[in-house]
Amino acid sequence: MTRIDDTFARLRAEKRKAFVAYMMGGDPDMATSLEIMKGLPGAGVDIIELGLPFTDPMADGPTIQLAGQRALDGGMTMAKVLEMVRAFREGDATTPIVLMGYYNPIYSRGVERFLKDATDAGIDGLIVVDLPPEEDSELCLPAQAAGMNFIRLATPTTDDKRLPAVLTNTSGFVYYVSITGITGSAAAQAGDVAPEVARIKAQTDLPVIVGFGINTPEQAQSIASVADGAVVGSAIVKQIGEGKPVAEVLAFVASLAEGAHKG
Repeated sequence: MTRIDDTFARLRAEKRKAFVAYMMGGDPDMATSLEIMKGLPGAGVDIIELGLPFTDPMADGPTIQLAGQRALDGGMTMAKVLEMVRAFREGDATTPIVLMGYYNPIYSRGVERFLKDATDAGIDGLIVVDLPPEEDSELCLPAQAAGMNFIRLATPTTDDKRLPAVLTNTSGFVYYVSITGITGSAAAQAGDVAPEVARIKAQTDLPVIVGFGINTPEQAQSIASVADGAVVGSAIVKQIGEGKPVAEVLAFVASLAEGAHKG
């Protein structure tokens, strides 16, 4: 059982949906980013998705691309992202952290070294968007052997023929991408999402969390009502990119969390 598994067990017992918040590690700078991260659990966040800055983020829209560039311009590295996680863990031993990014920085560091460093820092799960199931031996299986969840994305184009491959070796939860395209490019619609979530849940006992296209508390509530929870990323990152004070960013996060928890 990982912290992610424990969190979903607790939420099921409480009959509550999950709220997952994404932020880019090191945006706009390491100190501010860590302050925001430390404030997320108190704002109602159940699971933190922490972005690993990368120069070529193919699945991300302009908002998150710019966040990654700001972090890189500020000198953010994988080592510093893991340093942030260690600092967070000094005061929070329970909130799950999922590292989300791309394989190149992990490959460059070396899988064995990366997994040791990540587990030692306190990372609970990975979302690596450019590693398909056919490449499970690269990172997915070693990560799970190290006690880490490997979370896979399913999308509107993941048909019934492809879905079993996506679900194989997935753990923690399934991340359903509600729209076709990049992050922040369209609004998620509960009417479109509901049958897709049901289709996935017919083939797995894992929680299904829906992300992409959720920007308001009302949307978070609507989407969470047809899934096991909601993820918000671009809307939060946009607030950070606009230079909003940390307290204001966290107040916005709290409003999203309240919406998702009502779902």
